[in-house]
Amino acid sequence: MRSESDGHCLPTSFPGLAVRAAARRRNPWPLVQSACDRYHPTVDEFLDHVAAVRERSGWDAAVRELRVERITAVDGGFELGGGRFRHVLVATGHPGLNVPEELAGDPRVVHAYEPHEYADDVAVVGAGMAAATEWLNALAAGARVTSVRRRDPARRPLNVPRHLFSRRGLAGYQSAPPAARAAMLADWLAPSYPHGRAWDAPVEAAGDRFRVAAEVNGAEQVVCATGFRRGFRHDALLARLVDDHALATHDRWVVLDPDCTVPSLTDGDRTLALAGIAAQWAHPGADTLVGAKYAARGFLRKVEACRTR
Repeated sequence: MRSESDGHCLPTSFPGLAVRAAARRRNPWPLVQSACDRYHPTVDEFLDHVAAVRERSGWDAAVRELRVERITAVDGGFELGGGRFRHVLVATGHPGLNVPEELAGDPRVVHAYEPHEYADDVAVVGAGMAAATEWLNALAAGARVTSVRRRDPARRPLNVPRHLFSRRGLAGYQSAPPAARAAMLADWLAPSYPHGRAWDAPVEAAGDRFRVAAEVNGAEQVVCATGFRRGFRHDALLARLVDDHALATHDRWVVLDPDCTVPSLTDGDRTLALAGIAAQWAHPGADTLVGAKYAARGFLRKVEACRTR
């Protein structure tokens, strides 16, 4: 996992997962690792944390599921799902798995985020963390692996550069002109995976069972580690929201204020904000836990300041 101590589901940053791990193990080593930006919880530790927060918060009893196909601005709020709400936070997540057009319908293809086993000869399309994970898993299963990519991936410990998780670094990004901001996003969101022997050693040890190629050839299995579709146009709800209300956009992003709110639909009486991947215009790391809490805190500030709440 790329998560560090702050990558947790609690509302405040402290105490983070490293503090809790140190207390649980009665060992200060997680704190030392965290101080050096080297602490990463295991998947099981993180899932146990999520389950505990879910139970303690009463999530299952509090959340009501309904289908929302359109958000319509009305006086003093928004209509959606058969109701009217003064404040709305939209967090629709990623808009679907991305499979390259030339591989769509190929019977050899499986997406990295779908359940799958490994054939003897596997081509992994992509160059980010999902691809690197597939390399290691397929090699561990005894497969021959071809990494299909057009350029070498960046090596980065977090999804985006670390300075963007600081107030000063984020302010610098948010003050950039739109074209420069879009260029920065395109650069930062390019495929990457972390440094470290845990990633490099299995590939080096594989010898001729691992190679790099620019095209998919005759592999028995093709794993598309190509992430998700990108841009609001691939999300039906967001696309309708943009079209119905003529919202400002730049390239594939909805233009937002620094607090993740939609400027033309937010005022002293109502709030519409985006969170998750759709909020990257406000925070490049919006699809991380830290970014999600950033959007939620901005939304809460707007609600608390509302004249009629």
